[in-house]
Amino acid sequence: MITTAKSYKNTFVILIAVLLIIFFINISLGSVYIPLKGIIGSLFNGEVEKESWRAIVQNYRLPKAITAIIVGSGLSISGLLMQTLFRNPLAGPFVLGISSGASLGVAILILGASFLGANIASYAFTNFGLAFAASLGSFLVLSAVMIAAIKVRNTMSILIIGLMFGSLTSAVISILAYFSSASQLQQYMFWSFGSLGNLSWKEITALTITFLIGISFVIVIIKPLNSLLLGENYAKSMGVNVKRTRNFVLIATSLLTGVITAFSGPIAFIGLAVPHLTKLLFTTSNHKILLPAVAISGAIIMLICDSISQLPNSEYTLPINAITSLFGAPIIIWLLVRKRKIYY
Repeated sequence: MITTAKSYKNTFVILIAVLLIIFFINISLGSVYIPLKGIIGSLFNGEVEKESWRAIVQNYRLPKAITAIIVGSGLSISGLLMQTLFRNPLAGPFVLGISSGASLGVAILILGASFLGANIASYAFTNFGLAFAASLGSFLVLSAVMIAAIKVRNTMSILIIGLMFGSLTSAVISILAYFSSASQLQQYMFWSFGSLGNLSWKEITALTITFLIGISFVIVIIKPLNSLLLGENYAKSMGVNVKRTRNFVLIATSLLTGVITAFSGPIAFIGLAVPHLTKLLFTTSNHKILLPAVAISGAIIMLICDSISQLPNSEYTLPINAITSLFGAPIIIWLLVRKRKIYY
């Protein structure tokens, strides 16, 4: 029996409604209390009691909520693509070493800033500087993985190569950290915690454009992805160009993971767990259903984690990287023990 999107129409409606509710809850939370009327007025340029509320909502809370949606959706889709390509439930968006490459780029900029000159050192403290360094590191690792994909026919070999690139970059980062000062280590550590805030609208625009480009690659290969679930030989027998599909998956995952890591830092759990959580809700392997479902679910969970990280009536925000694991891992364990099966 072929499962169609119409079979899950009500479920999609509920998910979208939950996304909108969590979105407004997320915007309403923060160190400054803003009533619902003030939030609505700030969002739609209506009358507000205090102009500072409008500035807080439009310049900080709204960009952060939009970033959470893009980050959650992008990492979740990347995780689903990796699990489908490698047919491995433990595969995630970071197995190709893309995130490690981004971390290496940031580590060289921050930890090696003293060797790069005063001008470059000052550039390291800007969002665009960190994003550029992370993007460059991701691109270099992506190039190496793509070259390996051309030379290697076995998909599992690409997985191992990606893991080895991750080990190499981690080793270089450890060496840089050993020779760095305490302040440099502290800045790099804060970046590694992950952050959804402090992005300007220009940076969010760049993040959104790259996200849409990555999604366009995914849309092209939805049908071949279903064939890959039964193995490469079966996909070839169905007329699927496996090499082309594999390259599209690698490019899409690299774009999504690379740009998200560049602007928000390495965020754990989401890419690995959300696809499994979604498959427990949507008992299907049809990617026409799973891809939008995973995107919406990832956005919801990311918004929930960001809302939890906002300490009520406090100026402090907990690291989003810690919240995603603390909040999500027990839920996944409970669901797997309860259901005893992953639809894959």
